[in-house]
Amino acid sequence: MEILFLLIPLAIVLMVVALAFFLWTVKTGQYDDLEGEGYRILMDEDDPLIPGNAAREAARKEKDKAGSTGPEAPSDK
Repeated sequence: MEILFLLIPLAIVLMVVALAFFLWTVKTGQYDDLEGEGYRILMDEDDPLIPGNAAREAARKEKDKAGSTGPEAPSDK
């Protein structure tokens, strides 16, 4: 019977800690996109969508496209 004086407050403390942890996960947005992580593993990540890299890649493709259809560019040889 005396063990209840230890177990009941311990259970209440653990419940408060678990509730605080759950509220923290909700506040930080852990449950916002439940399906995205499941689909992310199926998608190819060959071309990362980083804005700086995407802009450089697009500029390089435009340069290559313009260079292949127009006059030859002078070489640095």
